[in-house]
Amino acid sequence: MRRVAVTGMGLVSPLGHSAAEAFDAARAGRSAIHRLEAPFTHRLAAPLATTVQFNGADHFDPPKLRMLDRVSQFALVAASRALDDAQAQLTDAERCRTGVFVGTGMGGINSIDEGYQTLYADNSDRIKPFMILLGMYNAPAAWIGIENKFTGPNLTYSTACSSSAVAIGEAWLRVARGDLDVAVAGGAEAPLAFGSLKAWEALRTLAVIDQANPSASCKPFSKNRSGMVLGEGAAMLVLEPWERAVARGATIHGELIGYGLFTDGGHITRPSVEGQAAAMRAALQSAGIEAAEVDAINAHGTGTQANDSVETAAIKAVFGERASRIPISATKALHGHLLGATSALECVMSFMAMQHSVALPTLHLDQADPACDLDYVPQVAREGVPIRTMLSSSFAFGGTNAVLALRAAPG
Repeated sequence: MRRVAVTGMGLVSPLGHSAAEAFDAARAGRSAIHRLEAPFTHRLAAPLATTVQFNGADHFDPPKLRMLDRVSQFALVAASRALDDAQAQLTDAERCRTGVFVGTGMGGINSIDEGYQTLYADNSDRIKPFMILLGMYNAPAAWIGIENKFTGPNLTYSTACSSSAVAIGEAWLRVARGDLDVAVAGGAEAPLAFGSLKAWEALRTLAVIDQANPSASCKPFSKNRSGMVLGEGAAMLVLEPWERAVARGATIHGELIGYGLFTDGGHITRPSVEGQAAAMRAALQSAGIEAAEVDAINAHGTGTQANDSVETAAIKAVFGERASRIPISATKALHGHLLGATSALECVMSFMAMQHSVALPTLHLDQADPACDLDYVPQVAREGVPIRTMLSSSFAFGGTNAVLALRAAPG
């Protein structure tokens, strides 16, 4: 297995449009959660979201824009930024050995929702001619391949909240095995359509509004947590063999060293301690490291009652008495839950945290919960924390638990 370097990182996120901008916002504790403004918000119980300041017309000409759902727009721009960051000047032969791996939980839901509005609410048959192309789940990955003439594997993963962790992990496997020389991997999500928000609301997993401070409505690991806040955006990484990156003088942001995947077999929405712990152990085994070598964890940390207590117990099961000494960050309190894109954004935040020796804060943790009693870096970033190795965890509806093992680039 070859070592795999991360040489490019690109974002379209609620916290910013570059890794540095998003990291600075997270480090400063600037939550992107806000009251959602849209014509339908009066019909939502808790109109909260994290949104991206983004206008597709600034990036695509009108004929192209008509074929792109918001999720594909995000994906294309994030991938372009990642490739620019990697300074990837690929030959035609190298493009044939470049793959695209994208995770998304809800695909082109905005276009699908709009189509249903036309059909059922407006009682019209005037569906957009590109509706299938706009709504299909593999459109973001396909467009990245088309725009860049990448003819290697082009794969889309939809495993709910772990989608982009799976995409990055599967890309890592292909590069590490020598199947590919370059991979663009990450996730994209644009789930803030009315129908989507009402469906999530019906599932009773969304946070209630903190009336004193709406931006504090997502409270991972706090006793008064009430749920998650949905967000939109995309994050992409460029992966390549370590030797190739060094040979061409690339800036290396860090190294992917392992990937653990384990599926709960008990319930479609209820997480299990055993499944989450098994995924973490699988990541350690894949990376060839011991639990004692992990310096920090980026938690799934959704802010739901069920997940946060289960995740706490799973970390204890893997790390034993040392669990209480590991700094654990839950950044969804800052950027919201981007569903299929969250894992990729959190992976980028983890690499930035290692580069800057910072444990990012878990905001709004203002009430201690006996069931969540680990070191969650409450409220304020912790500076001067030497972090060489991290785990970034993603646990999903459907039971697909994915954990990425990350290592800092040599100083």
